Amino acid sequence: MNAEPTYPRSPELMSPQDTALVVVDVQGKLVRLIAGHERMLWNLRRLLDAAEATGVAVLATEQYPQGLGPTVPELAERLGDIPSKTAFSCAGCEPFMARLEALGVSKVLVSGIEAHVCVQQTVLDLLAGGYRVYVPVDAVGSRFGIDFETGLKRMESSGATLTTTESALFEWCQDSSVPAFKKISALVREQPPAA
Repeated sequence: MNAEPTYPRSPELMSPQDTALVVVDVQGKLVRLIAGHERMLWNLRRLLDAAEATGVAVLATEQYPQGLGPTVPELAERLGDIPSKTAFSCAGCEPFMARLEALGVSKVLVSGIEAHVCVQQTVLDLLAGGYRVYVPVDAVGSRFGIDFETGLKRMESSGATLTTTESALFEWCQDSSVPAFKKISALVREQPPAA
């Protein structure tokens, strides 16, 4: 459990108490087509490991797994039950939204693929639903650069906060005196895969 700060925390900062991590549709048949997918998967795995260490709630979805296959094994082994959907937005998946609402969080870090389709539509719908939404730019991806860049711009201009994996890790940890810092520190020291 994180130490309670003695100073006021900015409402801009995420914490394990108010934030959920969402992993959108990181499935085998699509992920290998994503530009820079090795680094994206590395960052997604680090987010999941940090969420476990800090107590951040995690949710995931799969887009039409009959066609796109299951979530990649290196992430699936860190996730619980993964509901499937046909709507591009996770907000169109009733089991997902029921779980998110039951968590009682106000902030959501949305990761996964593709940045300009399922991630973007999820982000826009969650913003419309009153959530504060963050997007780790190094843990989302698209097949083509123009779609990736435009998706990020559209999400940011609509009110989402762009961030990075490492920034999220340190926000969730909050203080180097907490037990989770040892795990966060190890994750931060990992070397990324070759680009």
